[in-house]
Amino acid sequence: MTSRPRATRIRKPPDERRTEIVATAARIALEEGLERITLRRVADELGVRPGLIGHYFPAADDLVTEAFTNAATRERAELLPAGDEELPPVDRLAHFLTCLADGAYLDLSRLWLNARHLSRFKDGLRDAVGAQETATRTALAELIEAGVDAGEFATDDVLGAALHILVTVDGIGAYANADTTLDHPLLDDMAITTAERVLALPPGTLRARGGGPPGPAMD
Repeated sequence: MTSRPRATRIRKPPDERRTEIVATAARIALEEGLERITLRRVADELGVRPGLIGHYFPAADDLVTEAFTNAATRERAELLPAGDEELPPVDRLAHFLTCLADGAYLDLSRLWLNARHLSRFKDGLRDAVGAQETATRTALAELIEAGVDAGEFATDDVLGAALHILVTVDGIGAYANADTTLDHPLLDDMAITTAERVLALPPGTLRARGGGPPGPAMD
């Protein structure tokens, strides 16, 4: 009697395996929420034993923190690409805000809400949320400062302008889990028109530079 051959188990390099685990956990977080991340769930997704996941992340909370950091870092790299630093600052700001306004990052808005709520109870996640907020705030402030130096923006308070814009973005993001019947046109471009106001840009500038039709102006 011939026995059935066993499936070949592939041993991946540690760095590659860890990256795969974090990426899988980040996908689960984006699609279903951080609470859904468990060692067994990630193991099932990858077709491995939970003990392998536990080897890299003995505590599920550590994996939750890494998953959030991974997703938030990728978000910032897409919205404020380091490779775009040679472009005019106004175009970089337009890309950042129009992408957010057009709903392409709705899952990430939900993830931020999720992370901020859970961070009340998880010290590691709280530190990660703070670190990601600082990184985004710094990147946006540097973009605004470059725009001021280039004569494209006008403000005597770069950090204040960045905070004004980000608080508006976060405020709109608070509606990410809201009833979809809440659909007022003012919400669509609120962060864009806020940025234009605090940076002394003519209304419609960022939509025109970022693509798409202009939203309603704010008084």
